[in-house]
Amino acid sequence: MQVQFANCSSARRDGLAAGDPPEVLRQILGAQLKELRESAGRSYLEAARAVGVSEATIRRMEAGQATRYLRASLMALLDCYGVTAREKAEAVQRLADEASQPSWWHPYRDVAPEWLRTRIGLDEAAQLIRGYAPQHVPDLLQTEEYARALLHADDPLTAPDPERTERRVELRMRRQALLRREEPPRLWIVLDETALRWPVGGPKVMGDQVARLLELSALPHVTLQLMPYELGPHVAAGAGAFTVFRVRARELPDIVSSENGLTAPSIDTKREHVARYQAALDHLCAQALQASASRDRLGELHAHWSDAPHGTGG
Repeated sequence: MQVQFANCSSARRDGLAAGDPPEVLRQILGAQLKELRESAGRSYLEAARAVGVSEATIRRMEAGQATRYLRASLMALLDCYGVTAREKAEAVQRLADEASQPSWWHPYRDVAPEWLRTRIGLDEAAQLIRGYAPQHVPDLLQTEEYARALLHADDPLTAPDPERTERRVELRMRRQALLRREEPPRLWIVLDETALRWPVGGPKVMGDQVARLLELSALPHVTLQLMPYELGPHVAAGAGAFTVFRVRARELPDIVSSENGLTAPSIDTKREHVARYQAALDHLCAQALQASASRDRLGELHAHWSDAPHGTGG
């Protein structure tokens, strides 16, 4: 059976840019392994027996959740799927090797759970990031003090750990570098105004945070729309924060990350689910203040927090 298995070089020509994070390469490798298995008519059990692993391991590989790819295991899988020797040598090994490389955040792995690692990879691989934030400013737009105040309060079941919190803040600040890189992603956020009236860290922290939003919203690749407080309920009023990613790799579909605030965000690539989130964002963008009016409202909010007495919520 002749099955086309795109290698790193051809993938880059088709949409991947040099330096794409290993997390995305793992997603591509996993999707291609799944396609090969299904084309060969093999079950998870048959694939697992061919490699000598569990079915769960095969599922993790296809989901892009494996962090190491042993060449012997990949070769056994491809033998099971009937893939030619040339495809093995020129495609799988190169893609698997790159997918197994540690990411820049590797030194922070103690404070970066699996869902956050995936999120970082999506941020860095995206050409377009669209999202709705109802309760707080998105990570990529936060000031250091605002992030610190949020992280101090985000886990009521864990005792405060200042050192761990500082490492999480440092990681979050480093993630924001992608907005300043030579070819940044397009970032388009609808932010509920109520999030900017919630006194995170106090008036000084909030004033500085709103000033940061004014600064970032002036960048040509950043669009920030405020959902005005006076509008009342809207199409996503019952939803938590969610983000839709369009990555440069054509092999991957648009991806949704949705949050409920108490558990790890979920990742969804089902076309019909993604379409619902995209439609909701279209409605939110139409309902929210447009960019210029949002900047005017941000100016009002900055004045509000600047005038608020120190130590009060405004």
